[in-house]
Amino acid sequence: MKRLVDVDPEIAKVIRLETERQGSKLELIASENFVSEAVLEAMGSPLTNKYAEGYPGKRYYGGCEFVDMAETLAIERAKQLFGADHVNVQPHSGAQANMAAYFSVLEHGDTILGLNLAHGGHLTHGSPVNFSGRFFKVIPYSVDQKSEQIDMAEVRRLAKEHRPKLIVTGGSAYPRTLHFDKFKEIADEIGCLLMADIAHPAGIIAAGLHPSPVPCCDLVTTTTHKTLRGPRGGMIMCKAALAAAVNKNIFPGMQGGPLMHVIAAKAVAFKEALAPEFRVYQKQILANATALAEAMIAQGFRLVSGGTDTHVMLVDVAVKGLTGKVAEAVLDKAGLTVNKNAIPFDTKSPMVTSGIRLGTPALTTRGMREAEMRTVAALIAEVLADVEDAGRQARVAGKVRELCAAFPLYPERLAV
Repeated sequence: MKRLVDVDPEIAKVIRLETERQGSKLELIASENFVSEAVLEAMGSPLTNKYAEGYPGKRYYGGCEFVDMAETLAIERAKQLFGADHVNVQPHSGAQANMAAYFSVLEHGDTILGLNLAHGGHLTHGSPVNFSGRFFKVIPYSVDQKSEQIDMAEVRRLAKEHRPKLIVTGGSAYPRTLHFDKFKEIADEIGCLLMADIAHPAGIIAAGLHPSPVPCCDLVTTTTHKTLRGPRGGMIMCKAALAAAVNKNIFPGMQGGPLMHVIAAKAVAFKEALAPEFRVYQKQILANATALAEAMIAQGFRLVSGGTDTHVMLVDVAVKGLTGKVAEAVLDKAGLTVNKNAIPFDTKSPMVTSGIRLGTPALTTRGMREAEMRTVAALIAEVLADVEDAGRQARVAGKVRELCAAFPLYPERLAV
């Protein structure tokens, strides 16, 4: 067969440019990471050719004996990794995993409690512009204005007042430990179900460095591409009693044929996560996050909640007279990739924001440690000290390229 560069040189160029971008810039978006060559190999395999509607041993197509093996391996490895009763590895994304989880236990119009998007939650936890806010009655809970950590007293008060059928915990921009046991106490108190979305800390949890929701939650959802360092996709874990409902709501309820090349790549990532080296890697993610947070504070920035317990931190750039939108744009010019992010009680719109979100998984994957985190904080501060200075941005971009060259990413692919 012809190579991509011969069939479609435009797309070949796009892939090369994106590979170069990832290798030459510092990736600080907390929800992104770099997969291994082994995961990339599985993703680009002929398994993409196979339709496999159904589940291992119960397919609607013939010729599934080998993809059954791949999916079974993914399921069994995920169960071992998290200690779950049941796992469904077919969700194409975290959002679809959440949708299927909701549909497994809720009816249209049922009440759910979820963390306010503006306080670190996720679109699928009840935002009015999302299916979750359209299909269900959502009662948002918040962080305490002083501590900027989840106000468990408010969660309990709202739960007692509104009697939700489901409480959802987890978020996309919450830097502190999630205390699933405290949510479980409240859920048991009012007799409702509890779901945890661990898309962000999943890898940290798998390594035993963060409390696990699996023992106390009825449903646990996650993506596989953040701290888990796998391919983009989703997964649902649940108690055995909910297994049939979860499976039915993924297929045929929401999806047709699963992406077997992605499921195989998930299996590879889970095997990597079961190795002793993965816990060392997750420890370094946390150590790097602590070092970066401390360095950002030393550079005069305010961090939401005063710091981080995980891989993610929220930086209030309004104290520097900036918006998240401006900070994101000028940092990108200097080779530092971040995302603008609302902070709790933000007075600016979600497309402008008062903050930026930083994370350490991708830099840690490249091999960077605490010393590099201090350098990164200094580079961020240098750029944001004068956002109008194009020369400063260019100088920092040069320093970024030098740092990236010392920690190369996918060098074999760039050499082709």
